[in-house]
Parts: sequence; structure tokens; C-alpha cells
Amino acid sequence: MNSWCKAPLSSSSTLYPLPSSSSTPLTLLSFLSKSSSWNSVSFAFKNPTPSPLLLSSSTSPTKLVCKAAEYKFPDPIPEFAHSETDKFRTHLLKKLPKKDIYGDSVEQVVGICTEIFSTFLHSEYGGPGTLSVIPFIDMADTLNEWGLPGGPQAARAAVKWATDNVDKDWKEWTGSG
Repeated sequence: MNSWCKAPLSSSSTLYPLPSSSSTPLTLLSFLSKSSSWNSVSFAFKNPTPSPLLLSSSTSPTKLVCKAAEYKFPDPIPEFAHSETDKFRTHLLKKLPKKDIYGDSVEQVVGICTEIFSTFLHSEYGGPGTLSVIPFIDMADTLNEWGLPGGPQAARAAVKWATDNVDKDWKEWTGSG
């Protein structure tokens, strides 16, 4: 059974408790500078044994946030986007016909999902950390707007495949990780 740990943050703190498990969701983490008007802020983490993030006294929390904000993800790679789109389409063509809800609309459903996914990969995906939920929401919405069956189910199959494969495939493609 997990317990809640409160981690007070103040302008004099140099040790910030963070969840030790990567599966614990961290919805808000911000560092306050010494000039902040807040005297202290408490964040609650659902974790019985927090692990510390050590900040040296010479490292300003503001500088850490600025360095993270300055990170630039790589540009999309058109060849990767094309290859991944083909894998995605092949997967959906195998997966979706197994459900009886699509009937004669399977090709049209797969076509719409593939087009939206391809556009995202060609214009926005720049490696791990850039896979967004928005194209999958767009898939479900577009299928529903067109009156095609199984919009939520197709989007769910698409997002499942993408989360299992895209970042891993990017790392293999670029030779990183």
C-alpha cells in the first residue's frame, strides 16, 4: 500500500524528493527561484520511499529549467516517417479486420488513420519524447465525423502500436540508445 509523502520546496532547499519509480506519474515539478513571491510550496507524491534529486548550491533551479527549455529535438526524418508509416499501415490492415465492426470500411478507416499518422511523422515527430496523443485523437474524431465505424477502437489500436514501436524504431534508425 502506497502512502503519500509531502515534499516541501522552499527557496533554501537544495534537496528535492522525487519518485523513485519511473512508473509513478509526476504531474507537476517546478523549481522556484529565490526571488519567488511564494515562501514554500508542497507537492505530494504517491510513493513511500522517495529518492532525492540533488542540486548543488551553485546550481540555480532557474538555470536547470532554462537548459531543459533550450533542448531542441531533432527534425523529422522523411525516410523514417515513410518507413514507419508503411509498418503502421501493415499493422492496422492485419489488426482491424479481425473485428467485425468495420465491415467494408476497413480500407477507408486504415487510410484515414495512416494519412493522419504519416502527416504527424513527417511534420512533428523528432524522436523519443515527441510522440503526441493529438494525432490519435484526430483519428478517432475524423472517423466519427465521416460516420465510419470503430473510430475509438481504431485510434486505440493505432496508439498502442505507436507507443510500442515508434520510439524504439527511431533509436534503431538513428543508432542512438
